[in-house]
Amino acid sequence: MGTRVESGIRRSRKARTAPFQKTCDAILERLIEARQEAGLNQREVSVKLGFSHSFLSKCETGERRIDVMELLQLAELYGKSADYFLKG
Repeated sequence: MGTRVESGIRRSRKARTAPFQKTCDAILERLIEARQEAGLNQREVSVKLGFSHSFLSKCETGERRIDVMELLQLAELYGKSADYFLKG
């Protein structure tokens, strides 16, 4: 299955046609933006939360989905509410 990268977000062909892809892309963009606004790089976040660096990288590129508890941890670290990531 082929992939392409757009705005730093990797997507499979199947994912590009998913009905919620725009929403997923927006959440990933806000996730990256929040980390950058917090002045943190991926390694720093990984160390602070006990995640592997590859885990966070895959989350930010869309290769791996983030569960709600992980999102809450990231939101707290970034000083954002969970709603910030989910807003339309």
